[in-house]
Amino acid sequence: MTGEDTNPMLQYILNNPEEFAKNLSEIAENGGKALAAYLEPREKGEAAMAGSEEMNAVVKTLAEVGNYWMKDPSRAIEAQTKLWSGYMGIWSSTLKRMAGEESEPIIAPSSSDKRFKDSQWEENNFFDFIKQMYLQTSTWAEDLVEDAEDLDDHTRHKAGFYVKQISNAMAPSNFVLTNPELLRETMSSNGSNLAKGMKLLAEDIKAGHGDLRIRQTDPDKFQVGVNVAVTPGKIVEQNDVCQLIQYSPTTEDVLKRPLLIVPPWINKYYILDLNQEKSFIKWAVEQGHTVFVISWINPDEKQADKSFEHYMREGILNSLDRIRKTTQQTTVNAIGYCVGGTLLATTLAYLAKIGEQDRIASATFLATQVDFTHAGDLKVFVDEEQIELLEHRMEQKGYLDGSKIATAFNMLRSNDLIWPYVVNNYLRGKEPFPFDLLYWNADSTRMPAANHSYYLRNCYQDNTLARGEMELAGEKLDLNQVEIPIYNLATKEDHIAPAKSVFKGCSCFGGPVEYVMSGSGHIAGVVNPPHLKKYKYWTGSKPEGSLEEWTQDASETPGSWWPHWQKWITSQDDNRVKARKPGARRTKIIEDAPGSYVKVRV
Repeated sequence: MTGEDTNPMLQYILNNPEEFAKNLSEIAENGGKALAAYLEPREKGEAAMAGSEEMNAVVKTLAEVGNYWMKDPSRAIEAQTKLWSGYMGIWSSTLKRMAGEESEPIIAPSSSDKRFKDSQWEENNFFDFIKQMYLQTSTWAEDLVEDAEDLDDHTRHKAGFYVKQISNAMAPSNFVLTNPELLRETMSSNGSNLAKGMKLLAEDIKAGHGDLRIRQTDPDKFQVGVNVAVTPGKIVEQNDVCQLIQYSPTTEDVLKRPLLIVPPWINKYYILDLNQEKSFIKWAVEQGHTVFVISWINPDEKQADKSFEHYMREGILNSLDRIRKTTQQTTVNAIGYCVGGTLLATTLAYLAKIGEQDRIASATFLATQVDFTHAGDLKVFVDEEQIELLEHRMEQKGYLDGSKIATAFNMLRSNDLIWPYVVNNYLRGKEPFPFDLLYWNADSTRMPAANHSYYLRNCYQDNTLARGEMELAGEKLDLNQVEIPIYNLATKEDHIAPAKSVFKGCSCFGGPVEYVMSGSGHIAGVVNPPHLKKYKYWTGSKPEGSLEEWTQDASETPGSWWPHWQKWITSQDDNRVKARKPGARRTKIIEDAPGSYVKVRV
């Protein structure tokens, strides 16, 4: 029999039923371990039965969509007719193909959809039919939300997000019997992939203390201070909110103004020091900056009462004091990344209010929001009902588990950060590929109750900073009083700090703002070293009007934005002095970088 005569359906038939039965037994055994790992912390009272409150919120929101369509019989009939018309079209097209006739698909996935890349999704009538029925149903459901005219904007946003999550979860690519690639692999290996996958599932539930902690990379391949976060430096200050790292110089002279980097406390600072090839910190040192970086503590119940004000005073302001003592410089350049940038902007407004704005001479914001009007899908999680639920949970422990934040961020891109790993790990039974970025992504941090509550209410819910109504440390803050030069970097495909949101924030400041938009997203658009020659960035006129108008006239430059920023920062002040080593002027060296705070894992 030639290869051309081989029945393609043979690849979906078991070749060793006895081996398959053995693997089924192993699947059952590991399934029991997975269930035990889930139940054990709940039986001990260390974890709650998950999902009931979140599910209630989903059901309540989607019920409002359903109510719009069901309260008018004509609308309901119209919606059902649209769905069934699509189904009948797919069925008719499939019958024609089965009869050997040419027939174009009724609906097709986008070219960027990685879920349906296997050739059998098109060539096999069964899998093509399932794929089209899924796409038709999910598109129809999304249209129901979009066309429900009675919904307010927030409810529509939530409903659309929930529908997308349900749709992504129910994709046929996530199930063995409806995914040709998974089915072939299962048959050819006699189910050994599922046996291995169930073992990994049990391990990941145990590692998550009863909750599933999906591994996105091999955690044993990385160690903080060994092969990530390795740029040489010293811890020169610490308190119960953060450590301050001063990096060792690699040039004979340095810029007179030191550089303070304020990273987000959601995740850890070493996203800017992943490895020697990608490290922004190492690169900045090589450009002649005396670099200081705040390494936030991974809080527990002892930090429950640490507020936004504490993070400002004990984080940024205390770091400025230490920098002044060890460098004898009264002013610095500052960088804030993501929520670290929001805190930096708040601090600038506070310093301006008390007449000490000159402590920071220029500020660079990386993927930072100060105006949360267009804050994207994260706003789905922020309304009074959800904040009160979150505050109640945080009261019990004094902090929010880092896994909760990680899950929320992963859900923003569930087809990239959740379901591919579910399929790879638990259905294909394969360990994920070692990747330092995903190791960092999984190295989550807790949120102090007081700080997180203030941040959600004042930024995402009430947008008080942009409106000049934020009250902090006894002062009402106004960003318009911040008149120092600002470099405001957005990333084009950002799902956490959308470029439109960053652009709108430019108008909040009272001084000159250089708006720059980098290619890619929240991480890759920022961590983009010049030698890799990846992506591009856009520069243009003053950030006025709309982002669309600004982009039309912007100049596009291939490669990294880092050299452009370096040229901007030196244009503010390029005076140089002899290189400064950590420990100068009787500064006490506490320990080597990266320090102990960053090594505390959840």
